Amino acid sequence: MENQWHATTIDNVESALHTNQTTGLETKEANRRLHENGRNELPERKKDSELKKFILHFNDVLIYVLLAAALITALLGHYIDTSVILLVTIINAFIGYIQESQAEKALSGIKAMLSLSANVRRNGERLEMEAAEVVVGDVVVLSAGDKVPADIRLIEAHNLRVEESALTGESTAVDKQTDVLDTDTVLNDRTNMVFSGTSVAAGSGVGIVTATGPATELGKINEAMAAVEYTQTPLLRQIAAFGKTIALFVVGIAVVMFLFGYLFRGFAAGELLLSVIALAVAAIPEGLPAILSIILAVGVKRMARRNAIIRSLPSVETLGSVSVICSDKTGTLTKNEMTVTTVETTTGSYSVTGTGYAPEGKIVPNAETGNEASPVLERFLACVQTCNDASLRQDDDGQWTIDGDPTDGCFLTLVRKTTLDLPRYTVVSKIPFDSEYKYMAVLAETNGKRVLFVKGAPDQIFAMAEQNSDVPFDRVHWEKQMSARANSGERVLAAGYKEMPAQADSIGHHDLAKGVTFLGLAGIVDPPREEAIAAVQACKKAGIQVKMITGDHGDTAKAIGKQLGIGDGAKALTGKELDQMSDEELDEAATNTHIFARTSPENKLRLVKSLQKQGHICAMTGDGVNDAAALKRADIGVAMGIKGTEVTKDAAKMVLADDNFQTIVHAVEEGRRVYDNVKKTILFILPTNGAGGILIVASIFLGMSMPLTPVQILWVNMVVAITVSLGLAFEQLERGAMQRPPRNPKAKLLSPYYLFRITAVSAMIGIGTLWMNHFMQTRGYEGSTLQTIILQMFVMAQLFYMFNCRSELDFAFNRSFFQNKVAFAVAFLLLLLQLALTYIPFMNTVFQTTPLTVGQWAIPILMGLFVFTVVEIEKRITKTLSQNSR
Repeated sequence: MENQWHATTIDNVESALHTNQTTGLETKEANRRLHENGRNELPERKKDSELKKFILHFNDVLIYVLLAAALITALLGHYIDTSVILLVTIINAFIGYIQESQAEKALSGIKAMLSLSANVRRNGERLEMEAAEVVVGDVVVLSAGDKVPADIRLIEAHNLRVEESALTGESTAVDKQTDVLDTDTVLNDRTNMVFSGTSVAAGSGVGIVTATGPATELGKINEAMAAVEYTQTPLLRQIAAFGKTIALFVVGIAVVMFLFGYLFRGFAAGELLLSVIALAVAAIPEGLPAILSIILAVGVKRMARRNAIIRSLPSVETLGSVSVICSDKTGTLTKNEMTVTTVETTTGSYSVTGTGYAPEGKIVPNAETGNEASPVLERFLACVQTCNDASLRQDDDGQWTIDGDPTDGCFLTLVRKTTLDLPRYTVVSKIPFDSEYKYMAVLAETNGKRVLFVKGAPDQIFAMAEQNSDVPFDRVHWEKQMSARANSGERVLAAGYKEMPAQADSIGHHDLAKGVTFLGLAGIVDPPREEAIAAVQACKKAGIQVKMITGDHGDTAKAIGKQLGIGDGAKALTGKELDQMSDEELDEAATNTHIFARTSPENKLRLVKSLQKQGHICAMTGDGVNDAAALKRADIGVAMGIKGTEVTKDAAKMVLADDNFQTIVHAVEEGRRVYDNVKKTILFILPTNGAGGILIVASIFLGMSMPLTPVQILWVNMVVAITVSLGLAFEQLERGAMQRPPRNPKAKLLSPYYLFRITAVSAMIGIGTLWMNHFMQTRGYEGSTLQTIILQMFVMAQLFYMFNCRSELDFAFNRSFFQNKVAFAVAFLLLLLQLALTYIPFMNTVFQTTPLTVGQWAIPILMGLFVFTVVEIEKRITKTLSQNSR
């Protein structure tokens, strides 16, 4: 019967799989099947061996140059040089390998946090469990927004539509039903089945699992679906291209220097070859890629600690340039603690006391018109209780919580506040809430009578009530009442009913076309988060626009927006108005309007596209299926980790673990900090290479002996890269970073000022070291003592320069000087390594160094102080000129 479930009756499916469509499997039987057939997971792609992963880290053009240098030194018999160069390449590969392993672990952790869940019936109860534990024969309950956990034969389908593009490539959602199909029905037309990996776009359903894991249709055609693809960030691609440019430049200069030194300076070929190798080793920033990867990883880790889970590494960079945040309202900008505060029926008005989900409070009638014993109020409460998919429960710690939609949940709390004895209705059929229709309806029965209850957006219920010729309906009056409630910041929902024939057993949208009687309105409050108000202000200071895009009524949206500081409380556009706009009109509206209400998925997508077309880097938040397209299109799609659907999380690049708007602002801060620290690191590392290159090129041009050997220069490069440069990865957010406009993502990594600073510091250290080498030779210094002093000068200059780079233009000794403890820790580590290089005999042998006296240390320290002082003066001058030019 395998693969023929679509051609099998529901009863035969139930019998063949030894299950019960009402109660589901017994736990003991489910566990047996799980043990026998394995977990409901797709087989992962075969991973590379650890050795292969390690070797792949030698696949870099800069490393090729170093390996060539190692080969040449070996042929010349300089085996210590060869050993050290090879050791450096191995250390660099290890750094990259360890970083890659940590990234894989981080991604695994994120996958676990975002793992798929499923609602199943076991032992007659509905349970939520990990999708991987679903087995064949399980009865699964599906709702809008769910990811289908396995291949399932449907036994119930209520306006169920499923997005199957992951499997069939069809772009439109497929309507589902439960009837038996022909045996030869192709996969795309099996409308009584839903398949693993697809998603529920609308409606609800129930079905029996027929295949799990590799046996599913998706598992058969794409077993690598669960694999995580590595995406190199734009910044790292830029650095890789930068590395190739440096390699070609270094090799070209090395050839020119060899020919010049051999032909015009009379250097011996062997000696000159060693100098050229020293040049290559000096000019190549071999540690830069590893350091940049570490900076990005540190940023991702810090974001995770602040509840922002980054699912796509390039997002770390993009966050720093976000210029517009389009945010949902409910639960993100507001607390998502829905509370009904007012009820107005056709016969009276009422105030409701108490807040939150705890059923504590009363329904208080208005002194003039209210009457709690009113039959209309009773029917209104019965409607909102029955036309409801949520459940209200009390935790072990006494806290009342909602399972399901918060708006539905607050109506359950409302009903518990009444003293009326409401009739209990049994639901016979229902139309689930759908964003396209904006209402939910149920066919319910009590005491042999059947009634249709409908609850949803007031404009939809108003339109229905207008079609009922038997009961007069004053739409103008009720629209004024709705606006009054909305203007006070309340969300407004309406309710209605229709008597149905006793034989009616199902309902459709056509049943609501006429005969619906209006019952009343409910005003619901969802107060803004206090931290969101502060976050919106922080965005304004950072030059980031905040736009609220919500499904609420326009008046409600304007009122909440004004409380949050978004918009002026007077201007908002609705989805209907957006639909009537041309692309040019929409561009203007997207720029000048900050509140968008009653929006559809198409509206959200058009708004994102419009903002991007105008050059904005757009972040978009969302939690429902209707947000997925806009999230995928946005530069940074932000999904809600708590109330977000699996579809939304899949489409997003960042997930908020706390569903809080403030977390997005924190992530933007981290993005700016990461990018600033990347630039600081480049600003710090490149002068080391530049100075080394200048030192050697100048020596060849002047016909002087090399101040440092290739091994010594390599030591300087690597010891600086693996110590003090790491300190910059942990640098705090620059003062004023969130008061400046977003950066242009197309801006070059090395600005003219950066090129000036790198060139100036390279020349200062390189030429200064060369001059000191010559000066000290005239004072009788020579051999390993001279080389050791010069090497320490080089390192001390870099150590002091690191403190210059901690702030781009501000004075180094500022209020945050001691905040980055890592900077001092790595500086101390560097000093220990330099002492080991100077005083440990083994190191003396390998690196041709010798112990120094206390007095001889004064020269390197003075060199470091000189570089530090000159750069601080330059920073002050540059900052003054920059301020004066504004």
